[in-house]
Amino acid sequence: MESVKRIGVVGTGLIGKGLIMALENDPSFDLSRILTRREIDSMIGFPSAGKLTNDVDELIDNSDLIVECSGDVLYGTDVIDRAIRASLPVVTMNSELQVTTGSYFARRGFITEAEGDQPGCLAALHENVLQMGFKPLVYGNVKGFLKLDPQPDEMEYWSNRNGTSLEMTTSFTDGTKVQIEQVFVANGLGAGIAADGLLGPLSEDAHSGGVHLAERAKEAGCAISDYILSPKTPPGVFITAEIDSRHKDALRYYKMGEGPYYTMLVNYHLCHLEILKTIRRVFSGGGVLLNNGTHPRISAAAVAKRDLYPGHAIRRGIGSFDVRGIAVEIAAHSEHVPIGLLSDAVVVRPVREGQMLTFADVELPNSLALRAWLEIKEEALYAPSR
Repeated sequence: MESVKRIGVVGTGLIGKGLIMALENDPSFDLSRILTRREIDSMIGFPSAGKLTNDVDELIDNSDLIVECSGDVLYGTDVIDRAIRASLPVVTMNSELQVTTGSYFARRGFITEAEGDQPGCLAALHENVLQMGFKPLVYGNVKGFLKLDPQPDEMEYWSNRNGTSLEMTTSFTDGTKVQIEQVFVANGLGAGIAADGLLGPLSEDAHSGGVHLAERAKEAGCAISDYILSPKTPPGVFITAEIDSRHKDALRYYKMGEGPYYTMLVNYHLCHLEILKTIRRVFSGGGVLLNNGTHPRISAAAVAKRDLYPGHAIRRGIGSFDVRGIAVEIAAHSEHVPIGLLSDAVVVRPVREGQMLTFADVELPNSLALRAWLEIKEEALYAPSR
């Protein structure tokens, strides 16, 4: 009889807590340990509280697979490094980590993003449309609202109302989250970007926005990763693709429109609930759903939201009121600082509002994440083409 697989969870925020409750209800898995940085005595009433630990070794020793959903790039990188060294497969719900250090781990072991967040859902949709014979042109994300420089008071209001952290709420609102997600999709699915910061056209619906982006993809000569700003479209993901024109009459009958571009929309993503599908995929030998690739071409650069002066400390870049993230090509902006690395960073040169931060502008603490990025960048810029 096959033994029940032991699942270790890293992170006790919104996603981690939801996954823990889902695992409690699934007898095919054993929730083994939950790694947290919080004081365990303060977490009275937390689900499966008896499995909480602050000890990475305890997590590793009692798990057959690790799910990393801490939302923290530097901390998550350290934990995943331990898991990979122990030859454990790693599933993430952490696009921020994937676009910063994921490629470092993709060369060393098994790491995949889960379905549930937009990149994983796009990867699953990608597999589906390829099997039907479509050729993707646009890997699209649907965003309903965008404000590049939201203020603290409004973000605190929405954070409290939605039960999400202030940083998470801010990164959703200022576009950092969608930029990171589409960087990840571009690298993982072999697409490009049409412009720094993406295009993000205002669209009535997913199909009209997808057609607009598909035309830009045809001009670029490659599939692109981007998003639409569409307040009336449900949150989700879509792929706009082309197919053998002999299917045109049938696709018209199937209410897919006149072509030549067709849009497949998934109008939901259920985050922690869908992680279970990816865990099953891994154990059944289904392989990587999505990772950042071993040789990424796109990154998420930090851009100043306001003038920054020497001595200013950036505690955490993602979700801050100091910087936001935009998608860029690594080769064109080789000295940019990935926004995921801005943790306890100190500004050392004046940076003007709207300026992209470079490594000469900030002092970063030494970390595995920093060393991993420098290796990734070296490969991206100087490795022979493959």
